[in-house]
Amino acid sequence: MADVTARMLALLSTLQTGRSFSGDELTRRLSVSPRTLRRDVDRLRGYGYPVETQPGPGGYYRLAAGRTMPPLVLDDDEAVATLLALASLAAVGPAAVGSAAVGPSSDTRAERDQQVEGGIDDAATRAYGKVDQFLPARLRGRAVSVRSSLETSPQPAPSVTAEQLGLVAEAIADQETISFGYQNARGERARRRVEPYRQVHHMLRWYVLAWDLEREDWRVFRLDRMCDLLRTGTRYEPRPLPAESASDYLRQGLNRHKQTVSLVVDAPAAAVMDALRYQDAEIQSVDDHRTNVTLALDSWQWLILNLAFLDADFHITEGAPFTTSCQTFAHRLLNATT
Repeated sequence: MADVTARMLALLSTLQTGRSFSGDELTRRLSVSPRTLRRDVDRLRGYGYPVETQPGPGGYYRLAAGRTMPPLVLDDDEAVATLLALASLAAVGPAAVGSAAVGPSSDTRAERDQQVEGGIDDAATRAYGKVDQFLPARLRGRAVSVRSSLETSPQPAPSVTAEQLGLVAEAIADQETISFGYQNARGERARRRVEPYRQVHHMLRWYVLAWDLEREDWRVFRLDRMCDLLRTGTRYEPRPLPAESASDYLRQGLNRHKQTVSLVVDAPAAAVMDALRYQDAEIQSVDDHRTNVTLALDSWQWLILNLAFLDADFHITEGAPFTTSCQTFAHRLLNATT
């Protein structure tokens, strides 16, 4: 497979010079047989490259003008997954977009104008509408069908821009410090200078894990709260991450003031996942009818409410404060019925 890939790239690179090449010239350049050359040309055409041929004496192979940009070489499943990913990303944006759905019924100027200019959701919407142009010819029909049949409901969330994500990504790759204005959760503003290490997407929010040079400690920043983001040109030596992954560190920070609760629910994992779909919970199937759940609890009331909607028995295995709250609430319910 590696030989085929290398050979195809070599053929494509040769044809993209814009010249016409005879079959003999190409077979010599690529060290292949005429039969292999014909097969490779057929493969390029299958990927959407318009290779023109002229048979007979004076014949040639030539790539049609204006088509040097390669199409995305995706299989059927990858093409569908790409469209679904773009549609999902396009649906996440500011609350102002809440009245619009991404899909065939939302292609109006007014709805597009509601998105934040430069937002990653806006970029995803534009890409969603044109990705079929860069697919191999055999996949374009399916891409058009998926796009015309799909709608995604809006999910309000703070918007970030593709420029922000790209700039931070490049700084991480180059091990370069960045500076930015930042507004914390209390509304306080300050200028920060950090060594960025990872970007994390968690619960519809974008975060940056970085070493804060002023505070000399690890910090996590919300990307949507950054402004005037700049690369400084100053390089840094990488430090060991403070956890197994940036996601682990982020979750530890978000959950540090919450109590851990574990329980076994007498319901299938699919039903539990649906009931807790908006919560950061670890859900593991025990068998077809029981599920282990571990989560960081902010308040016991919302978990009781979700479990009530699930309408299933459960047993608490960890979390004494939650157990006490459940017992108190149970007595209230019992007293209310007597």
